[in-house]
Amino acid sequence: MIKLAFKSVKFLLLVAVISAAGYFYVLPKLESAKQEKIETEKQIQTNEYLFVTKVIDGDTFKMSNGEKVRLTGIDTPEKFESDKLDRQSGQSGRDKETIKKLGEASSEYVRKLVEGKKVTMVKDQGYDDRDKYGRLLRYIYLEDGTFVNAKILEDGYANVYYSKQISKMDEFKKLERDARENKRGLWGEVDGLK
Repeated sequence: MIKLAFKSVKFLLLVAVISAAGYFYVLPKLESAKQEKIETEKQIQTNEYLFVTKVIDGDTFKMSNGEKVRLTGIDTPEKFESDKLDRQSGQSGRDKETIKKLGEASSEYVRKLVEGKKVTMVKDQGYDDRDKYGRLLRYIYLEDGTFVNAKILEDGYANVYYSKQISKMDEFKKLERDARENKRGLWGEVDGLK
């Protein structure tokens, strides 16, 4: 009888701990995600639409208002001689010419996706407004609602940028992992590369 009572108390304590975890941890996270989605949709509806006048590289655009925009949360291979190209070559073990070809492929994909099209920009509330080069850091949405940052990752033309935590980090990691596992975009066969 005592064993049964003890097991019942253990079970009730376990249920209480799980319920408390759900109430204090999971429920606020779900509510926060729901609120963030509502805020993003509201921001998209109230933002003005601008045109992407030039794709500089796979993660940087020039807009019709003269601003340069760096896509928040993603990074594409470098196509220009730079310290970043040297770092990417060292980190990946690939030669610089290969990195540049991947950068060109990424840029071409993004050019077809957004250049000359109307987009709206949304700032991640917990992230910087501008980078050290003065570029706006933004999520970009096409007029039809396509989330450009996510689409580039999903199709395999970018990596998640890990420098700072962003609100969409978990979503972006999942998209990159799926593209890599399914050999989409730069994870698969790239013309001109073995």
